[in-house]
Amino acid sequence: MSPEAEAGASDARPLARARWLDAPESRELLDALEAEGKQARFVGGCVRDTLLDPDLDPEDLDLATQERPERLLQRLPLLGFHVVATGLKHGTVTVIRGRRRYEITTLRRDVACFGRHAEVEFSDDFEEDAARRDFTINAMSCDRTGRLYDYFGGREDLFAGRIRFVGEPEQRIREDFLRILRFFRFYARFGRAPAEPAALSACRKLAFGLDRLSGERIRGELERLLQAPGAVAALRLMVESEVGARIFPVAPDLERLERLRALAPAADWLLCTAALLRGRLDEAGALRFAARLRLSNRERDRLSALLTAELPDPRAPRGVHERLAYRLGLALWADLLRLAAVERGTDPALLETRLRELAGFVPPRFPLGGRDLLARGIPTGPRVGRLLEAVRRWWEDEGFRPDRAACLARLDALLAAESAGQENAASAGRTVSREDRERRAEG
Repeated sequence: MSPEAEAGASDARPLARARWLDAPESRELLDALEAEGKQARFVGGCVRDTLLDPDLDPEDLDLATQERPERLLQRLPLLGFHVVATGLKHGTVTVIRGRRRYEITTLRRDVACFGRHAEVEFSDDFEEDAARRDFTINAMSCDRTGRLYDYFGGREDLFAGRIRFVGEPEQRIREDFLRILRFFRFYARFGRAPAEPAALSACRKLAFGLDRLSGERIRGELERLLQAPGAVAALRLMVESEVGARIFPVAPDLERLERLRALAPAADWLLCTAALLRGRLDEAGALRFAARLRLSNRERDRLSALLTAELPDPRAPRGVHERLAYRLGLALWADLLRLAAVERGTDPALLETRLRELAGFVPPRFPLGGRDLLARGIPTGPRVGRLLEAVRRWWEDEGFRPDRAACLARLDALLAAESAGQENAASAGRTVSREDRERRAEG
């Protein structure tokens, strides 16, 4: 083969050397899928992402097939594959082979569309199936030879950083309004300015549709967007196109998020959300936002604390930070410290020193419990909690050094002080009462 012909073949088969395509389990599965003359291709993210990074070897892979799902369920187990009927209504089964997970979906065409819930029928046409997908960069597929099938210019768009809908943008969005958020999420990951005008215009026009989406679906897209490299640029586009106002209850602080990502590149999506909204939502507002996104109780409590708790001073002595880490928990303290560093423009080296100092900090166990108070004749009730908390605060202020005997001595001192205070109050009451009787007698 001439060099020119070899170059042309390589361009037509850009994924021929993809590690996941050449894996034995992938070859075995393709052999099984195509044994009766039906075609199968890899589709979606594995194709898109490997075009950008040929060394990728993902464990979760998507395939499209001309074979019907019922036939897959009959044939594949007989060939030794572990098959799970994960979405038969949509023509999807999952095969687990070694460390890899293959989601296999029968080709489809739309018969009628009712927003997100389309009426579909199975098809044998790969191009027809690709036309149902959201963006050109997600509509590519490849066969067992690594040959790329790109009906809508997705490869060119991918390398140009252009996020473009397949077909007419408004129609694609009306089929599923979540595609608005997917547009900004993929822009955050792959996009380059300027954004595709027709796509952006459609997102702006149909932003009202986001109000109809469930909190779980919004949360899923927001989580992925905030962890993408271009999150700030995508969020800025969202705000400018009036989409942001449908997601966030107040205008987000994009500059603070940008500073956080520079200072703490590994910040997760909830910490990024706190950077966007801290100081702009009170506790009630934080709880409403958490409810809208259908966060778990743990996520809700963490976000509320990140938005409303007092920030630690990065310059404070180590002992202060140990006490805060004990009270708040090490993870929450570290996140609040990062937010404080962003707010105060703290030297990154100082932040890293503080985080490193407490990286191995193991909060000690408080030596006392409620039974110690009950043993001293204090009845069950709020007084037990108040006294325990008073001793605990003293123990923390002493750097967690006092042992059980010292804490019991502190408890006894507090009880003696209480008793003395009660005795003084009773004595004062007797004195006032005697003086009052004397005044009445004189009168």
